[in-house]
Amino acid sequence: MQPLISLKSLVKNYRNHRALDGVDLNVMPGITGLLGPNGAGKSSLIKAILGLVGVTSGTGTVLGHRLAADGKKIRNDIGYMPEDDCYIPGMSGVEVVHFAASLSGLPKVEGLRRSHEILDFCDMKQERYRAIETYSTGMRQKVKFAAAIVHDPKFLILDEPTSGLDPEEREALLQRISVLCVDAGKSALLSTHILPDVQSICNQVVILSNGQVRLNKPLAELNAIQIPTVEISVDQIKDEFVDRLQSRSIEVSPLDNGNLEVTGESLETVTHELWQSAAATSTMILALKPAMNSLESIFMETVAEASAASREAANAR
Repeated sequence: MQPLISLKSLVKNYRNHRALDGVDLNVMPGITGLLGPNGAGKSSLIKAILGLVGVTSGTGTVLGHRLAADGKKIRNDIGYMPEDDCYIPGMSGVEVVHFAASLSGLPKVEGLRRSHEILDFCDMKQERYRAIETYSTGMRQKVKFAAAIVHDPKFLILDEPTSGLDPEEREALLQRISVLCVDAGKSALLSTHILPDVQSICNQVVILSNGQVRLNKPLAELNAIQIPTVEISVDQIKDEFVDRLQSRSIEVSPLDNGNLEVTGESLETVTHELWQSAAATSTMILALKPAMNSLESIFMETVAEASAASREAANAR
């Protein structure tokens, strides 16, 4: 597969502050999660991709368009959902989405038809005719999302799309993003602080820190534990069950969720000894699944390594 976005040695300076420091990044088809601490450069990266700010140096292509020269073409092909509210007071929800459709070049009637169609997809009912300043956070997020996709873009950039949403609304929005990318063939860059959102729907993970890409890997690769490990839930954790496993060179560790993490030489050996030990000690195994690395731990370790590297570089100067 060819990357949808390819950036090489991207630098962005704001006077004496370097927001992007030699960013090399390929964004592949699918859903990419963009993670990073505050001040990492995520907003500057998004603005650079959209052509909303000029870069100090570096090159790149976005959906086949040149980064610096084809800003309008790039924005025509991208649906952008900003983190901050951006609406004109007094306009209704459907008027906001229709206005976005008009800015994208859709004819008036077609734009209005598309606006209602997309608001239906976003589960906006009669409230679409109310003034948008009367909306709840969840309703405003729906309108922003609808405005981002009304022109049927190839690629979505979603900046903190689930911020402020309750669990039900958050799950519904993630499902809509997944439907568009899996069923409708679109791709998305999801910038968020909510790691479970990335774990839920993303294929790729990019971690940005101190203006540099510190990690860019498939989520499945990050989740995979190299040592054969499974997580099990049992009806009761019995000492004789644990002792029997450990006597057979199987490591057993309790988890915060009340389950057990079990590790051995091979997955076949682990599962065989689990069932044998469960039968011998009358322990009921309620659930068994391959263990996964914690995305939170990976994020914290990557950011910590980046901070340490920055300190070393500063001391060297």
